[in-house]
Amino acid sequence: MKIFLDTANIEQIKEAAELGVIDGVTTNPTLIAREKRNFVDLVREIYEIVDGPISAEVVSLEASGMIDEAQRLAKLGKNIAIKIPMTEEGLKAVKALSFEGIMTNVTLCFSPAQGLLAAKAGATFLSPFIGRLDDVSHEGMNLVRTIKQIYANYGYKTQIIVASIRHPLHVLEAATAGADIATVPFDVLKKLLKHPLTDIGIDRFLQDWQKLTDKEKAF
Repeated sequence: MKIFLDTANIEQIKEAAELGVIDGVTTNPTLIAREKRNFVDLVREIYEIVDGPISAEVVSLEASGMIDEAQRLAKLGKNIAIKIPMTEEGLKAVKALSFEGIMTNVTLCFSPAQGLLAAKAGATFLSPFIGRLDDVSHEGMNLVRTIKQIYANYGYKTQIIVASIRHPLHVLEAATAGADIATVPFDVLKKLLKHPLTDIGIDRFLQDWQKLTDKEKAF
């Protein structure tokens, strides 16, 4: 499973990239707004840091506007994926963009039927929002499992990006479900690194090391 970072913060992206485990980045208008910077300049800077797909979202509500925005964003780099909302107009845009060879990421998916339609329209990626489903007493990961089965049944190539991840367990469940990608907030990525027994083990090893003489420590 690939791991994308769900942020538009340059410092977070740089730090995560240094770990060597980040395969891409997803952004949205909310994440962009937090940075208080020019949208295009920010996407360009992310492009210079990350080799994998970078999702940038359109804000038009009509297909023609979405397509126009997508075509301009796609010129920023070959690995730019255009986030398109799961709507009627969105599907029209996805179909048109797929013919142009522009990567698309259909976002705000909350049902298997939506996932099926996105794949049929030619979406490169699909983003089911599991955390938001959990918030309204639905088991979000079941959506991922069902879409995964549908895609396997018919050989759809659309990749599933598990989105709206709230905690490390969501990441592990996504991997168990066979998701192609999990896009994680920076704080969740940091939590994935941590385990108290790792810290305890390091402390004990260092304490034992200090018991050696300088000659015994030499190497």
